[in-house]
Amino acid sequence: MDALLNPAFGTIIWSSISFLVVLFLLKRMAWGPILEGLKDREEEIDGALNAAKTAREQLEGLKADNDRLLVEARVKRDAMLKEGREMANRMVAEAKGKGVEEADRMVEAARTAIEHERSAAVAELKSEVAKLSLEIAEQLVRTQLTQDAGQQELVSRMISDSKLN
Repeated sequence: MDALLNPAFGTIIWSSISFLVVLFLLKRMAWGPILEGLKDREEEIDGALNAAKTAREQLEGLKADNDRLLVEARVKRDAMLKEGREMANRMVAEAKGKGVEEADRMVEAARTAIEHERSAAVAELKSEVAKLSLEIAEQLVRTQLTQDAGQQELVSRMISDSKLN
């Protein structure tokens, strides 16, 4: 056990030479490729971070464009709805106006028809009154004309009542 705690001079030298050879071989064979791989990996990570940053910026730009397009679409939709409401109101107003005009025309036609009916009724009534008057006058004249004196009196009265031009 003493040899482990107190190493010999030759063992130290050979251990140091072995260590330096292994260190040199590791530097040549392993450290270079490892460091180059780490450097490549670092460049890839930097590239990926830059690509992610660029993608994030593009995404923010697209989001801003989408928001702008959404606002424009809402404005257009609101304008179309407003135009549709105005058109519907116009159509309702036109329909009401046409309805009022049609109702006025129908009322006027009814008034005209009523006036014609009234005129016809009055004419018919006058005709009936004239017929009744003629019948009554005929009966009176018959009764009065049965007597000679009555006939003479009626003829003289009619002559005096009539005005000759």
